[in-house]
Parts: sequence; C-alpha cells; structure tokens
Amino acid sequence: MKNGQKTLVSIFVLFLLWILLSTLMQNDLIMPTPWDTLKALGGLFMTSKGLSAIAMTLFRLTISLSVATLLGLTLGVLTGLKPRLKAFFSPLVSVLRTVPVISIVVIMLMIFGFTLTPYLITFLMIFPIIYQGISDALESLDEELIDVYRLENDDWIDGLKYCYLPLIQSSIKTALLQSAGLGIKVLVMAEYLAQTKTSMGNALYLAKVNLDYASVFAWTLLLIGLAMVIEWLIRDRTQAFKTKIQKNRYSRE
Repeated sequence: MKNGQKTLVSIFVLFLLWILLSTLMQNDLIMPTPWDTLKALGGLFMTSKGLSAIAMTLFRLTISLSVATLLGLTLGVLTGLKPRLKAFFSPLVSVLRTVPVISIVVIMLMIFGFTLTPYLITFLMIFPIIYQGISDALESLDEELIDVYRLENDDWIDGLKYCYLPLIQSSIKTALLQSAGLGIKVLVMAEYLAQTKTSMGNALYLAKVNLDYASVFAWTLLLIGLAMVIEWLIRDRTQAFKTKIQKNRYSRE
C-alpha cells in the first residue's frame, strides 16, 4: 500500500471514530457531529471576518517564520563554522528552549502589548529549532569532505552555496518542518491568550465563549489542514532548492 493510500485509510478510520463518538454521546456541546463541523467549516469561508482572520494569522506566521529562518540560518551557519561563537549563543538558546511558553506569553504581553506579542512569541519558539538544527548539522559534517572541496575551491561564499548548504539540506528541511508545525500552534495559542483582533486564535475564543463547539472543531480542522499545506510547500521548496543547487554545480563543472 502506498503512502498516499495509507494516509487516506488513516483519515477514514479517524472519521469513523468521530461518527461513533458523536453518536454515542449525542451531545453537540461535547462532541459535534462531523456534518455540523463540516457545515461550520464551510461557513468560515463565507464571511469576511472568517477570511480576514485566516489571512492575518497566515500573515503573522509568514513574518515570524521568515525572520526566524533568516536569523536562525545566519547564526546557525556562523556558529556551526566557528565553534567559539557557539559558546556565546548557547546559553541564550538554551533559555529560549526551556522557558515555559505561558511564562513568555505573560512577559511579552506586559512588555509589548497585544499586537506584537503573537509575532514575538512565535519567533522565540521556532528560532531555537532552526538555529540548533543548522548549527549542529554543520558541526557534524565530515571534515574530509570539506577538505576535498577546499582543495578545489577555497572561496567561502561558493563553499557555502555548493558544499555546506547542500550537505545539510535534509537538516534544513527537518528544522523548517518542525518550526512550521510548532509555529502555527504557538501563534494561534498566543492569539487566543492575547485576544488578538482579527485572528484565528480570537475566533476560537469567541466560538468557545458562545458555546459554538462546531465552530471550534471547524477552526481546529482548518488549522490541521493549513499545517499540512505549509509542510507540503516546505518540502516542495526545499526539493526545488536542492535541484537548483545541483544544476548550478553541474554547470560550473
């Protein structure tokens, strides 16, 4: 059985379990039926508020993920190639990885207010993942491979483009996949706690307050779908990057 078929079977089994649970409970406040949830899901795209909430949350995720990727990639490369720099940044990254999310949310809310907090929280949660993944991958590269390349071309920029980054391409993809999945969850949680206007987190809060649990399930399904789409885009883009690097390398040869 192919991976795509296994995924469909898994989704079908989960759907059957959902139907079974909703039938047994017969309480829409606890377990809405799949049909009510799908109806509510369709309704999210029929109102300007729903579309605006989706668009703004995706915008915040894009900004936070882009800044975290740029800074994480830059510092990860520098510390991976210069171990002395890693000793300087390691304590800061360790603090970010261990501090509870709720503590950071409260501190950020007090300092930066409701508007900037979702951006900052998302950045602070995903930056260490990207940084650590890239730095560790570069640090663990086989020195013999690096020495062979240096014999042919000692240019630092070319070495980064045609040697270092291609060798850690899988680590970059893994770090980005982990960051994107965590990022959208942390962002929506921060929006929920900060009561950020025009956001999926705030929409979830309003649905809960109004006891509209079909909409709560609908927003949850949408978040899962968005996370899957984002992961697919990352896989596709990293594969395109790898192909481009290989073509450039062959053209140089």
